Amino acid sequence: MCSHQPLCPGADSSDRDAAAVVTAHPEQGWSLLCNGTIVFDDTGELLPDGRVLPPLRTPPGGRRPTALAMAA
Repeated sequence: MCSHQPLCPGADSSDRDAAAVVTAHPEQGWSLLCNGTIVFDDTGELLPDGRVLPPLRTPPGGRRPTALAMAA
């Protein structure tokens, strides 16, 4: 799916969220990454193979940066 150089991390990679944003829909709370992963504002993810990764729980006041935040 990725045509960038260097290639974006794959959907099975631990750094999959570093992939480029292809489509952002902040009004709906999700973005599609170049590797086919859909990331949600609540930090949940839907992988291209259909697996669902639940939102990460973080301490109060702390939040994992998402692709939406990086695209802004």
